[in-house]
Amino acid sequence: MSKNMSKNEVEILLVEDNPDDLELALHALRQEKLANQVAIARDGEEALDFLFCRGPHRERSFVNGPKVVLLDLKLPKVDGIEVLRQVKTDPRTKAIPVVILTASREEKDMVNSYQLGVNAYIQKPVNFEQFREVVKQLGLFWLVVNQSPPQSAFKPA
Repeated sequence: MSKNMSKNEVEILLVEDNPDDLELALHALRQEKLANQVAIARDGEEALDFLFCRGPHRERSFVNGPKVVLLDLKLPKVDGIEVLRQVKTDPRTKAIPVVILTASREEKDMVNSYQLGVNAYIQKPVNFEQFREVVKQLGLFWLVVNQSPPQSAFKPA
């Protein structure tokens, strides 16, 4: 089952403020048995605290970083572009794959995301079944098919 910002090893950090999209994504991951180690952040500040092991997550270790971050762009407190910017400019987190999963159809969001180093940019389908299928495929690719970066890719600050 999902964990709200656990200190344990995390495979996916799901950053989503929309409760319906959050539940759909978790449901799709559960169907493929990929939701055992999912941390959830409901805003950008919570995601940054988790990724940078600070605040309520200061006892976490960078060694237990997520294998992938599924990141919405339109978030409260700190938007997804700023989360991406901070993750990709810090040597401790730069190698973590980040996938933008957003409803945004704005070209500038896509351009900014790729310029900042996003690994993939996916527009959320509006259809329930298509959304589930996209999340399922993302989980399978990033957790099963893709080779995660070795620990040596994460440099101390």
